[in-house]
Amino acid sequence: MESDYYEPEIFYYQHRFAEEGARVEFLTRLWGQERITFSGHEYRAPFEVDRGLEGLSDDELRGYAALIVPSGMVADRLRYTEDVDRLAPATALLQRAFAEPSVVKGIICHGMWLAASIPEEVRGRKVVCHNNLIGDIRNMGAEYVDEDVVVDGGDLVTGRTGAHHHLFARRLITVLTERAARGES
Repeated sequence: MESDYYEPEIFYYQHRFAEEGARVEFLTRLWGQERITFSGHEYRAPFEVDRGLEGLSDDELRGYAALIVPSGMVADRLRYTEDVDRLAPATALLQRAFAEPSVVKGIICHGMWLAASIPEEVRGRKVVCHNNLIGDIRNMGAEYVDEDVVVDGGDLVTGRTGAHHHLFARRLITVLTERAARGES
């Protein structure tokens, strides 16, 4: 989570996943603070986050069924790093999630920006993203698929735009439900 989040998307996830019985947590870079209140993009709605993504252990990461990178400017803000020779903490977390097949990675719209520094994680994979990022994902070696939501390998779900959040969430729920039925999560 970060500022300029797309309120309809985030509020939908907050409620829709909970309806399925999922525990929903929002993570951010806390910058040494106990909590940060972010403002949304459309309505400037406040959203408080008190769970940091830095220091999340591998066991804690494996405790999540899915890690979702939301749309809009969130990924651009989260990919900031003070040291250009090191991955941003959120990108490092996403890279660690890619190393865990038990964790479904959900990336929607401009969320693919967070993977720009780790192109090997999406190279050769089928994805969709916002039209503005098609060149970026092709440069990352991913295969663009012209669909609203794309599932690749059973652990990567991508969505076209923030406006497709309901379709994206539905597909994530389906993937997670099917994995649970197979005893995979």
